[in-house]
Amino acid sequence: MRPTNALPRLALPILLFLALTAAFSAGVWRFAFQSALVQLAERGESDLLLASDRLLGELQQYREIAVLTADRTEMLPALSGQSAEAAHRVLQKTGDKTGTLEMRLVRADGRVVASSERNINPVDRDRSDSPAFLRAMQGALGAHHARVEGVAGRAYTFSAPVFGAGLVIGVVEVDVDAWQVEAEWLSDPEPVLFTDAAGVVFISNRTELLLRTRGQGSENPSTFGYKSEELRPFPAFRPRQVGGYELWQIDGGPYLPEQALHLTRELPTIRMTGELLLNTQPATRIAALQSLVAGAVALIFGGALLLVSERRRALSIRLEVEAAANAELERRVAERTAELKQAQNDLVQASKLSALGQMSAGISHELNQPLMAIQSFADNGAAFLERGNTGKASDNLGRIAQMAARMARIIKNLRAFARNESEPMGRVDLVAVIAQAIEITEARLARDGITLDWQPPKGTVLAYGGEVRLGQVFVNLITNAADAMMDMEPRAITITLTASDRLRVTIRDTGPGISEPDKIFDPFYSTKAVGSSEGMGLGLSISYGLVQSFGGNIRGENAPGGGAAFTVELERWRSKVAA
Repeated sequence: MRPTNALPRLALPILLFLALTAAFSAGVWRFAFQSALVQLAERGESDLLLASDRLLGELQQYREIAVLTADRTEMLPALSGQSAEAAHRVLQKTGDKTGTLEMRLVRADGRVVASSERNINPVDRDRSDSPAFLRAMQGALGAHHARVEGVAGRAYTFSAPVFGAGLVIGVVEVDVDAWQVEAEWLSDPEPVLFTDAAGVVFISNRTELLLRTRGQGSENPSTFGYKSEELRPFPAFRPRQVGGYELWQIDGGPYLPEQALHLTRELPTIRMTGELLLNTQPATRIAALQSLVAGAVALIFGGALLLVSERRRALSIRLEVEAAANAELERRVAERTAELKQAQNDLVQASKLSALGQMSAGISHELNQPLMAIQSFADNGAAFLERGNTGKASDNLGRIAQMAARMARIIKNLRAFARNESEPMGRVDLVAVIAQAIEITEARLARDGITLDWQPPKGTVLAYGGEVRLGQVFVNLITNAADAMMDMEPRAITITLTASDRLRVTIRDTGPGISEPDKIFDPFYSTKAVGSSEGMGLGLSISYGLVQSFGGNIRGENAPGGGAAFTVELERWRSKVAA
């Protein structure tokens, strides 16, 4: 028999195999991209939740200021037609301490009778058409945001009713400068924006997106003080759905991702919608890598099978040709044995390649999350370098180096802090909660050269409380200790846990101590400079309330030898169950 050319005969199977391999690689790419989108969305939801909670938390402080000021007795004489001097002083002092844009006392007819800004004449100022004022006049807390003239540009207003003889006789209004709220976010890597009911971006960490609109919202822009000439269209984008997620193709300049995962979160308490644009480039790269690995494994495995098949076919042809000759038969048998052994070796090699392919797929899956985070920080670093911010770029590069060893713990802690803070109280591992608080603050401590001494006991120590809220207490105490030692040397924090009839956690620093221990837990009491960004004196007050809600106690005192010591007392879990 004549040998035949195998190429024409194998052309169709090879083309079919290549087509199947291409389809398989495309399927792997789609599956990997959608899987990466799920993980990217989980991270993005956490980031958006944290950003939303941060905005609500900062605005909540100013709403409480309006409520507390409305209860001050100094407001009543001014509203009854008497001297407004006392009200002026209260508003000015409170406004200076809290950094508000303006605080006003408004009569029931809408006329302003006192203001924290002495250079603004309250006479003839009419607030009767303000939605926040109208809401407060109904006896409820009011809120409204609007475009304002002057340096502020945008303001968020909270209002609280002032009661007299059981009736609403006036309103206290607090204006918050939107720029002040955004100041802490400008360095965040991902674009975050908050859009109001008029469809206008009112708050964002990207200044180029402010006052941009995507079309007519549910309310008229004039309700929020917008002028048509001030509003600009939102950058052009093309939305599409992939795996249940909305992806945007954006033409928005160098500071917006070209392709982004668009996530939203409704914030009804401030009548806005939070939005996050998360760069999908890391997910695309991961999907391409997995698709390439899968295609390479399929080609190698298919080529090995084709080679074995062709060798077997050639052996069969040779056996048929040489079957008639006994002398040649023995020689053919020897050749056949050698060829079979070679084919067997080829099969073993193909099996090894298949196992290698499975291992590669597993490795790719395990690298999926770390690679996405590392790529995100790398992209952020590149963006900061383009802006000339080498300090931030260096910080991102440092976090890339840390990510390989600490990824699992960091993801666990971020998910823990995004949980709803209204979780029921119950059994809490006190050692784990302290460890998580230390891990959250250790970057700050290392940056400021503060040493931390914490010798955890072996095993678990169970307390009665709420895990997330208790962690917030320890983070507050550690951060306050670090703030107190900024101008001191040496700087050291010692944490001790004593387990007896009640559990006691003591956090001691080497700072200047407490000047007024009796006032340390009062709201708005602070030893920091007025108007500073360090806080408003609410951290210890909040911590006091949280510990009290667990049935515990917290106290602060000057430690022997210098510094301050704060002790948190908690009930044991067993004693609580027995009770």
